Amino acid sequence: MTVKTWLESSVVDEATKEELRAVTNEEELEDRFAGLLEFGTGGLRGIIGAGTRRMNIYTVRHATQALADLIISKNIEGAKVVIAHDSRNFSREFAEAAACVLVANGIDVYLFDELRPTPELSFAVTDLGCIAGIDVTASHNPKEYNGYKVYWDDGAQLSPENADVVFAQMKETDMFDEVKTVCMCKAKEHITVLDKEYDERYLAKVLEQRIDAELIKKQSDMCIVYTPFHGAGYRLVPEVLKRAGFKNIVTVPEQMVLDGNFPTVKSPNPENPEGFARAIEIAKEHHADLIIGTDPDADRMGLIVNANGEYKIITGNQIGCLLLDYILRSKKALGILPENACAVKTIVTTELAAKICAKYGASFVNVLTGFKFIGEKMNLFKETGCNTFVFGFEESYGFLAGDYAHDKDSVFASLMISEAAAYYAEQGKTLWDALVALFEEHGTYVEKTVNIQMTGFDALDKMKSLMAELRANPVTELAGLKVLECKDYLNGIDGLPPSNVLYYTLDDGSVLVIRPSGTEPKVKLYVMVSAADKASAEAKAESLGKAFTAITDAAV
Repeated sequence: MTVKTWLESSVVDEATKEELRAVTNEEELEDRFAGLLEFGTGGLRGIIGAGTRRMNIYTVRHATQALADLIISKNIEGAKVVIAHDSRNFSREFAEAAACVLVANGIDVYLFDELRPTPELSFAVTDLGCIAGIDVTASHNPKEYNGYKVYWDDGAQLSPENADVVFAQMKETDMFDEVKTVCMCKAKEHITVLDKEYDERYLAKVLEQRIDAELIKKQSDMCIVYTPFHGAGYRLVPEVLKRAGFKNIVTVPEQMVLDGNFPTVKSPNPENPEGFARAIEIAKEHHADLIIGTDPDADRMGLIVNANGEYKIITGNQIGCLLLDYILRSKKALGILPENACAVKTIVTTELAAKICAKYGASFVNVLTGFKFIGEKMNLFKETGCNTFVFGFEESYGFLAGDYAHDKDSVFASLMISEAAAYYAEQGKTLWDALVALFEEHGTYVEKTVNIQMTGFDALDKMKSLMAELRANPVTELAGLKVLECKDYLNGIDGLPPSNVLYYTLDDGSVLVIRPSGTEPKVKLYVMVSAADKASAEAKAESLGKAFTAITDAAV
């Protein structure tokens, strides 16, 4: 499909045609129409704009038609789909466009009346008995982006097999002539709107995850500063904290405003400390105990804690370990930790989790990168009874307990980290003190992520070439440390499905993992080390990161 096709189509609206006519850069036009946005397990993600490789009404309709074809092929009578969206530009329009295509294909829809957290969508899929869910979001990407996530009937993101079916169908379906749609006025007859009343069901499940409600009452005046970064957590995160018993919640007013341009931050990503600048100012004014931030679709949670007047950033790995330790510790003390308790983490997430699990007699399982794989293990545990899922997390600030949802949940994480803070406050300690204690007991763990950026129209080819080179010429030594083992997940090992990942274990126990990003033109290197103290661990991580990137730079 070409620019000419779009300009001559009666389906394409005039504003879109005007946008295309205004593009004078040939390279940009080529990029806009260089095939389709790839549909993977994370659905679609791309820059908003006109063209087959951009996020717009037509690419959203196209993907939805392919999804509808998959649903129809399952021959499930009365199949329904639930749709949610975040605060990004055009998210509501894209959500309604998807609903109209589904209705045109004979599929009834549940549609949230306004933006909602992604985990509530995951919960709603199973709670409402839907075959699938659609969430219009680009998570924590910059404002220029939007995306389209698809969930299957278990509430987890689409499996690789189903994602491949959808993408194959997209390639076979004409974006204009073979996509069915109706106007919203007609579609409404087959759309059930979910309003604030439905939130009660979701909030009830999140509140069930509390371990010690009485503890929260004792520390109800603990000051918590919260920012949703202009996104979907703006209402439900403060609400769940209040219902749990926390009375002193201070929000960042400028960032409570819903705005897809995210005007107060460079990036609405809770992993980036600079986004918390205003929240830290407010925290200092109120002598707050902790600062919580959630990304635009409210599935990820970032944390900053008060350490004797200094506000310290806690990484995703560290948050996960604090939560894991608190959950296992508290449940064991109360006698409610199952004998077959099991935590699940991704292979790029800190090895400290294994030490924590061992301390409390729990097991842990590694899965591939992506919370959908944690969801798969949750299903397996439930089906076989081999383990009881107690907690799952990934280094990229995603956390979950309970089985009410199958995706990471910042609403839950905000509640549980606040309860953990209350637990330590009862002992005159902070979350920072708790983290230091973990390191004193198990060694100091440091994790570093290095993004190896690829540029140009051949960026994807460069990514493939780098991974091929690393396989053809295996790394045997890094910064004076020998590589004991290199696991190649390309053909599937350790009971995990095939994935383009290389996993290096060094002779001192350090781990390095390299994989291409699924959403951006870069290869991600994860460095995970431990040492007796922070300075030594950080120096080791830096040294290993530089040694490996020297190899990758030469390869590219």
